[in-house]
Amino acid sequence: MAEIKKVAQFGTVKVAQLGTALLEQGHLTAKQLTEALAEQKRTGRLLGRVLLDNNYVTEEQIARTIAAQHSVPFVDLRRYDVNPDTVRILTELQARRFHAVVLEDRGDTYFVGLVDPTDLRAQDSLSGQLKRPIEIAAITSDQFNQTVDRIYRKIDQISEFAREVERDLDRDSGVVELSQLNISIDDVDAPVIKLIQTVFEEADKVRASDIHIEPQEKKLLIRFRIDGVLHPQLETDPRIHAALLVRLKLLAGLDIAERRMPQDGRITVRTSSNRIDIRLSTMPTQFGESVVMRLLVQTQGLRDLEKSGMPADVLKKFNSAISAPHGVVLVTGPTGSGKTTTLYGALQKLNQPGVKILTCEDPVEYRLPGVNQVQVNDKIELTFARILRSFLRQDPDILLVGEIRDHETAEIAARAAMTGHLVLSTLHTNDAVSAPARLVDMGVPAFMVATTLLSVVAQRLLRVICSYCAQPYQPTEKDLAWVKHFHGNDLAGANFRHGKGCTRCNGVGFTGRIGVFEILEMTPPLAVALHNGDPGHFERLAREQLGRNTLEQRAVELALSGQTTIGEAMTVVTSIEI
Repeated sequence: MAEIKKVAQFGTVKVAQLGTALLEQGHLTAKQLTEALAEQKRTGRLLGRVLLDNNYVTEEQIARTIAAQHSVPFVDLRRYDVNPDTVRILTELQARRFHAVVLEDRGDTYFVGLVDPTDLRAQDSLSGQLKRPIEIAAITSDQFNQTVDRIYRKIDQISEFAREVERDLDRDSGVVELSQLNISIDDVDAPVIKLIQTVFEEADKVRASDIHIEPQEKKLLIRFRIDGVLHPQLETDPRIHAALLVRLKLLAGLDIAERRMPQDGRITVRTSSNRIDIRLSTMPTQFGESVVMRLLVQTQGLRDLEKSGMPADVLKKFNSAISAPHGVVLVTGPTGSGKTTTLYGALQKLNQPGVKILTCEDPVEYRLPGVNQVQVNDKIELTFARILRSFLRQDPDILLVGEIRDHETAEIAARAAMTGHLVLSTLHTNDAVSAPARLVDMGVPAFMVATTLLSVVAQRLLRVICSYCAQPYQPTEKDLAWVKHFHGNDLAGANFRHGKGCTRCNGVGFTGRIGVFEILEMTPPLAVALHNGDPGHFERLAREQLGRNTLEQRAVELALSGQTTIGEAMTVVTSIEI
């Protein structure tokens, strides 16, 4: 076809030239091209759109082809070290209008990535806006949108909303009118609501698990916990704290007049991309009430055990334990190590029409269809122990106890296992070997632990090195000594890496987390040693069973393979002398 057509979002090229080029490069077959041209002629849709919708080619293949046709480079923004300050030379409005990203300041010119490298009008306008000539490169639309969303984050907008709240307070001489406390939460024009909405959107975008709002003497600090680490997001005038706290309490159904006692509530919000359940906790501090909000993204669903990152040997043993008709299975680790996620994965596997499952949790994190879940409420003395006693009269098959934290709960759980129930729970210990002794310390008879405990899983979460800015590095002598302590002196094939920080990982060098696990099975020799009250012999047998399949060894293996850093792997171990 000789006429000129607009192809997808990539500019003005001859349809036949584009199709022929894709064909010559092996991205298309002759049959696919013929079918696509026929569909394009029949429907009037753009050829590029037809090719993409039919999954004949990818957006990157089209972009690379057009770049080659017009003798411009193609830039893969996923692997390009984008400088946020350089990108922000254009405003977000300008960047989205021209579908352009400023990649480099080359002194006399700017190097700019364009979704449509053939749009001469956009190039002229950009050159005028930037007041310099530009050199162009082709980029894909999808990568452009991801980069713009990532670079033009809403921190400035959050700050502006915070300043707007400050101005409102200034106008009112610092007095919050009681008549205004019942404003509908649909009043999107209220600055406080805008601030809250933007904070939630931003937290969702950067995959934050928690939002911390902390009043200080001379500032209000907002921080996000991302991959287990807190990152400051905003410091603003502490006077906005009262207005912000009142609105959050109203959303969570809490008592706005109660400022001396901790309160817990729940909010459900829908962001532009996800439905999020928010657990809100307030705590009176020296300079006002601190607020922590745990974000639970419901639209992501629960993670299957097979996709949890458990090694095959641990997964096999854990599946065997939770398939038993009765007994106790424990998951141990510190707060934030993923224990609840593992237990929910087990429940998801066990949740069948013929099985009755009861859970007592503090709080209920995810709602599971077909499972009877009960929220602990200490205010009315609805404790773990009290709920468990009632559970046994509800004819359950499987019980989940959110946490064993006292003697009464531990003993009732053990007795439930002895009477034919499978009990799943969590415990705060550093490793799997310590769990049985911890139960005995709580006052559960050793014989009862020995006869009911099936297995203990210990786990941690380690941050994963960002794949876009990962690079090799030479560990220090101390780090190497630590690795050799667990792995031995043979480090041939080790791939030590770290992330230098990029826009994809918000400059921290890590994106996401991976689990490390160990599992201890309560074998007859271990049961005898525990029953006989010989902790030294029990620990020796337990260590022999684990062998090299410990938390430390698995963490070192992740560091050796380049998935995490040595420093991150070292967080699994409390202390050793090198």
